[in-house]
Amino acid sequence: MRRAPFLLIDLETDEGVTGRSYLFCYIAAAAEGIARILQEALQVVKGDRVAPLNIADKLERHFRLIGVRGIVNMALAGLDVACWDALATAAGVPLATFIRGAGSDRAAARTVRAYNSNGLSLMSPEALADEAEELLAGGFRAVKLRLGYPSLAEDLAAVRAVRQRLPGDVGVMTDYNQALTVTEALHRGRAIDGEGLAWIEEPIRHDDYAGAATLTRELVTPIQIGENFTGPHAMEAALAVRASDYLMVDLERIGGVSGWLRASTLAAAAGVELSSHLFPEASAHVLAATPTAHWLEYVDWASPILNEPLKIVDGHAVVPTRPGIGLSWNEDAVKKYRINR
Repeated sequence: MRRAPFLLIDLETDEGVTGRSYLFCYIAAAAEGIARILQEALQVVKGDRVAPLNIADKLERHFRLIGVRGIVNMALAGLDVACWDALATAAGVPLATFIRGAGSDRAAARTVRAYNSNGLSLMSPEALADEAEELLAGGFRAVKLRLGYPSLAEDLAAVRAVRQRLPGDVGVMTDYNQALTVTEALHRGRAIDGEGLAWIEEPIRHDDYAGAATLTRELVTPIQIGENFTGPHAMEAALAVRASDYLMVDLERIGGVSGWLRASTLAAAAGVELSSHLFPEASAHVLAATPTAHWLEYVDWASPILNEPLKIVDGHAVVPTRPGIGLSWNEDAVKKYRINR
């Protein structure tokens, strides 16, 4: 990933507190569309108290006829994260602490395990092995490898090149990004079952929960899905059929912090370990307050525009002690990288 279109959100309140969040928009044109949706949402909630669940319910009713999906869902998730950031900032505590609550019998974790997800995408085995070693900088003890080569032999060569180069106690996650049919996923999954992988992520179409359940039953290597859940109801459907061994959710798709908290409750009730997808700065906070927290996916895409990027120490993301999420924009960098100048 060399370029990533971001939309930065500043939610200003009458009390002078600003809540911040950002969205990864995939394509630049989406950022413009999401910004328009946010302007519409602002007209609906302007003057309301910063109460994320109430705001989410109000905006869901407002956008019901066009559907809270796609860029509408993304916009509302970004607004929700900014609301939670504003609340925690106003309280003067980190978001993780604010979520757990002063009366909680379990303190939020100060660090969360992180794997480096900044590369290993469809290149020669030797290049993959070299990059895998480089990704261990910062003390990482796990990396993610992208699969889905034209043939099983190429998948196996990629896995073995990385696995053989890295120490045995370093985890290797793999991600197919929905590249396979169920039949092909069974074929390839059985072939790589003995390679010591941490998980196989999204081998088939993301919403084929029946197919994913088949893979979960038949394969030894754990199946990981969830980054494409649009809201907690999708997660409920996946849990109902035991579609995977592990789950991961994306703040932008699950419904922001409010959606994450619902998802966290579902995962805890089912006893399923929950990981994050992208947005490591905010995800570190919500994972730190998650009962079944598993892994944080670390990418450094936002670091160039942040005054204080997320710190990684000994393979763990350090949850900032600054109020809220701890986001502040590097205005010179924002000006430099701005899409619409």
